[in-house]
Amino acid sequence: MRALAASFRVLTSRAYRNGGIPVRLPTRYLGGRQISMAAEPTSSLPPETIEFANRMFDAAREGNSELLVAAVNAGLPVNLTNDKGNSLLMLAAYSGHDGLVTSLLNSGADPNRLNDRQQSPIAGAVFKGHDAVVKALLSKGADPRLGTPSAIESAFMFGKQDLLGLMGAKEGDIGEEVPKPIPRSDGPSGL
Repeated sequence: MRALAASFRVLTSRAYRNGGIPVRLPTRYLGGRQISMAAEPTSSLPPETIEFANRMFDAAREGNSELLVAAVNAGLPVNLTNDKGNSLLMLAAYSGHDGLVTSLLNSGADPNRLNDRQQSPIAGAVFKGHDAVVKALLSKGADPRLGTPSAIESAFMFGKQDLLGLMGAKEGDIGEEVPKPIPRSDGPSGL
């Protein structure tokens, strides 16, 4: 594992697309906007490296902390993304693995890295109802106003008042274009 993880350390100086798995440079921010720092590929990743990357993305989805944290400690870039721009942190957050999310954040994962659809890990956790993940992300600096929709907008759309308070939502955070929550009825519908 150490050799494969180390190969990612060397290869992440460029972006590669092979078998649908890009390895991207860390995202940078310019004037408040996220920009990609990826360069054009000059070679292909070996099939065993692609297989290793897929195992790491699966480990993030499945909450396999032991495997993923060992790989990160051995040199796997903590902000590695898949072909949709989903980072290891995004996959773990969306799947509700708060322990793994905390481990990745403690290893330097970027809590504000957006995927290719401009979605943030915290908005994904709000959408899926993973409150412990939301709290872990907030504790490490996740910005609930980033992304489309933002975590605050997601909490509003799904009527999650407790999360709106936790994220410090204020007037102006929710634009006119954000759908209003559907009123819930706890009684019989009368139909």
